[in-house]
Amino acid sequence: MTGYDEAAHERWVPEPPKRAGRTPFERDRARIVHSASLRRLAAKTQVVAPGTDDFVRNRLTHTLEVAQVGRELGKKLGCDPDVVDTACLAHDLGHPPFGHNGEVALNEVAAGIGGFEGNAQTLRLLTRLEAKTALPDGRSAGLNLTRASLDAATKYPWPRENGDTKFGMYAEDVEVFEWLRKDAPPRRPCLEAQVMDFADDVAYCVHDVEDAIVAQRLDPGEHLDGAAERDAIARLTQDWYARDAEPDELLAGLDRLRATRFWVSRYDGTRATLAALKDLTSQLIGRFCDAAESATHAAYGPAPLTRYHADLVVPRDTRIEIAVLKGLAAVYVMTARDREPVYVEQRELLFDLVDVLRKRAPDVLEPAFQADWKDATGDDARLRVLVDQVASLTDASAHEWHRRLTGLPD
Repeated sequence: MTGYDEAAHERWVPEPPKRAGRTPFERDRARIVHSASLRRLAAKTQVVAPGTDDFVRNRLTHTLEVAQVGRELGKKLGCDPDVVDTACLAHDLGHPPFGHNGEVALNEVAAGIGGFEGNAQTLRLLTRLEAKTALPDGRSAGLNLTRASLDAATKYPWPRENGDTKFGMYAEDVEVFEWLRKDAPPRRPCLEAQVMDFADDVAYCVHDVEDAIVAQRLDPGEHLDGAAERDAIARLTQDWYARDAEPDELLAGLDRLRATRFWVSRYDGTRATLAALKDLTSQLIGRFCDAAESATHAAYGPAPLTRYHADLVVPRDTRIEIAVLKGLAAVYVMTARDREPVYVEQRELLFDLVDVLRKRAPDVLEPAFQADWKDATGDDARLRVLVDQVASLTDASAHEWHRRLTGLPD
């Protein structure tokens, strides 16, 4: 496809020619679809824990929605849709049990060895932990995706430096990172990665608000009228998602959305209101993606846009509207007082699990991680293996491992 040269199609480990009929990028997508890491996302928290509600999303359903949004937007811009699709399918593979809360816990555990970051863990999975291909010396090369697909899956293309809280690489993965970023501008994500990141934001903000409404945590009419509620939304949105915006600008963005013909002001669980809510999500996704597509083509022209020939342009009003929708989910779900005891219990469970694994490894580890433990040189490398093992677990298996290894009730 136009814009993808020979280097974009290269794999870290050269592979023999494949049968005709599929492009290298189509093969990349298939490798993600058939991976164990993708399947595990079905049992990992998005916002509300899997199994607590039949409607709300888990990490896998969220990932599929991100892929649909990203693929369509990328295609309109001229990106190879399979490259964007692969990046979107991969974007959350590195998330541990219990979503962001689990990420916080493992980052604390790994503070002395470079920390834990879901995006850096994704690169580690794609290039090391998910088995398919081996390097000549026998080390795992992970799924051995093409350079273009790996680069597209790298949201934060830099190591942890100067207190970075977001980064895309652990120090021990520098070899493959330098390979995939060959000739790339420093700290600049490729266009496909920017589309993936934007699609994640769009799906996250729209669908989490939908879930909050269906779960009756957010009343889309009453909760958005009171002065105290509006102040809480604006302040938390500013603090978490839009430090460069003032509360009045954020509330203006919320009011723009509420003034659209498709905003819902009530939800009672009937098919009529559910249909209206589903239309709201469709309209919001179209609104945000159309704005980014138009602005990007206005800046760079209509020619197919790929890799480092353009950056995604998102109008400020669109960024504000996305941020305030994230803020709604944050206020009414993530920071709800009834959730805090659950968050504390989840973090304690992961701390307990790492502690018992330190004492009983490698015998209690899964076979692949037992081999990693035996190959590790030094305590730091062995701790990274333990973090890899725990991060691979689902919410349910983390609870099961904790009960089995500690003998303590959850």
